[in-house]
Amino acid sequence: MCAPKQLALRCSVKVSANSKPVDLSTPETAAMLLRVYFRIAAAWGLTTEQEMRLLGASKSLFYKWKSGQVSSGLSPSTLERLSYVSRIYAALQILLPIPERANAWVKAANTAPIFGGASALKRMEGGQVGDLMVVADYLDANRGGDFS
Repeated sequence: MCAPKQLALRCSVKVSANSKPVDLSTPETAAMLLRVYFRIAAAWGLTTEQEMRLLGASKSLFYKWKSGQVSSGLSPSTLERLSYVSRIYAALQILLPIPERANAWVKAANTAPIFGGASALKRMEGGQVGDLMVVADYLDANRGGDFS
């Protein structure tokens, strides 16, 4: 994984031992990552406002991205947000292998102390990258792993 300073300039990650590195700074990679995000958001039934809040994107930038107009790589903050959303989605697929249940969990009231009776989505909508991290870490801990 790349250090935050490197990420802003140029970073590549190997997907597997036999694959070529993926350059995270290109518009093509950014567009691919955003397509994955929008599919997850659709599976969770998020509103446009919720999608923008989780991405931390302005309205104009969000609509450009949503329409496929990606002209540059993503900021380190956006990459981090996308990483947490992907972690949350993947953990839910493991913990709740029935897709409808996994997707519904995000909006369901939750009695865990970190949610205080509200949904995980409410926590994720807090606006900070850390809000996404808390949910991802919670799910990782519940599936028996510490991957933070």
